[in-house]
Amino acid sequence: MSHTSARLCRGVVIVVTAGTLMAPLTAGAVPVSTPATSAASAPSPSPSPSGPEVLPLTPAVARQLDAAVQQVMSEANVPGVMVGVWTPGQPSYVRSFGVADKTTGRRMTPGLSMRIGSETKTFTVTALLQLADQGKVSLDDPIGKYIDGVPNGSDITLRQLADMRSGLFNYTQDEGFVKALTSDPQRPFTPQQLLSYAFRHPVLFPPGQKFSYCNTNLILLGLVVEKESGQPIGNYIEQHILAPTGMGQTLFPTGSEFPSPHAQGYSNQTANGQVADTADWDPSWAWAAGAMVSTLHDLHIWAPTVATGQLPDGSRLISPAMQAQRLTFPPGPVPGAGYGLGIFNVHGWIGHNGSLPGYESLTLYLPATRTSLVVLLNTDIQHDGEAPGTLFGQAITQIISPQHVFNLPAQPSTG
Repeated sequence: MSHTSARLCRGVVIVVTAGTLMAPLTAGAVPVSTPATSAASAPSPSPSPSGPEVLPLTPAVARQLDAAVQQVMSEANVPGVMVGVWTPGQPSYVRSFGVADKTTGRRMTPGLSMRIGSETKTFTVTALLQLADQGKVSLDDPIGKYIDGVPNGSDITLRQLADMRSGLFNYTQDEGFVKALTSDPQRPFTPQQLLSYAFRHPVLFPPGQKFSYCNTNLILLGLVVEKESGQPIGNYIEQHILAPTGMGQTLFPTGSEFPSPHAQGYSNQTANGQVADTADWDPSWAWAAGAMVSTLHDLHIWAPTVATGQLPDGSRLISPAMQAQRLTFPPGPVPGAGYGLGIFNVHGWIGHNGSLPGYESLTLYLPATRTSLVVLLNTDIQHDGEAPGTLFGQAITQIISPQHVFNLPAQPSTG
């Protein structure tokens, strides 16, 4: 497998463990090389009685965060990044550093729109769980009940698709897909075309046997949402998730549309390996696994909402019983990390990451203190094999929550 193909698959980089679409084309952070790789699962460590779980955001702590973020930027050669940390009853930390456009020198600012890659998975799975709450689907239905032609379709359940235990091949690791995308990054893809790349490969293991981050799973779940809701997935998400949540700056694009002002994105996931500006790349190749756009403000709202299932006004986005199922994190390949239904738990931080060519994101929530952390940056170029978004998450949590450090080591792709 080529280097580009392997990267396209990462994401949570729990890599492919969790969130990046492509890890190159990751759509999330499990890889998607434009996608996203994500993290996977395990119990979080018990808090130490010796100190607070999250440090108060005093001016001294803010200065430590400034220094840590700028150090990661320098070491990983990140053009621009924005960071937000919020804990109820404490001062917030909202900063932006560097540039949104390397050509013009335009500064990164907290209000810019950004592509969020595999964080899209949290919205797609939320839609699925809403339909399950309504009795329109059952998480234990086989995917073959809804979509024909899926390998092992009579045995793979919707739940196994959502928790990355289907055994299906990840289409973003297919050499033909990588060649088609990198040769013409502005071309549109249909969900059926994406599935065709995956289904030409044999299944990797029997469903439920183990964890394997896979963007194919989310393409299938997106089709289920469309079929059972009777709406295009972007319309469903806007009407039933974004509007009730008050996330007016978030959208599911149908093509390469990208609201202004936005940051330019920089990636070396190109046909020749040279760094390119990816802002006008068409993210339809990531679709329900990683195509969405959002802002720091909206992801601040989303962090507690997706982690608790509760809307800002106190009403429910999904039922408590369904949320409890969502937050079941079977042990995975990375100690201290687990992947539930379209969401991960990494040492107590619940959320998802995203990676798409040119952009990475991280949206986390620590229930013990109701702390939200959002990081958005305009490159997915790895530093010593690590996703830059993960490096920021680790550096920040080492300061604010030393008992709960977001530590998601990169894993070699198995695709």
